[in-house]
Amino acid sequence: MISTAEISMYPFQEHYKALIKELIGKLKTYSDLRVTPGSTSTVIVGDYDRLMECVTEIMRWSYEEQGHAVFVVKFLPGYDAK
Repeated sequence: MISTAEISMYPFQEHYKALIKELIGKLKTYSDLRVTPGSTSTVIVGDYDRLMECVTEIMRWSYEEQGHAVFVVKFLPGYDAK
């Protein structure tokens, strides 16, 4: 089932813009997902199971590589944001 997630990241660091850009770059490495950055969030579209796996991986990676951050994610199962 194709699904959509809209994710926003709020790092607890002064140089937050660089961290957000790094996160978007990491998201774009998932070739099986469509990633569309926006001004306040990034939209990710793909297979539901793969999408959930990606969000889990990206949040773990962010914590391990960048430190603490707040993530706000909205999921739309069965929706293909085109």
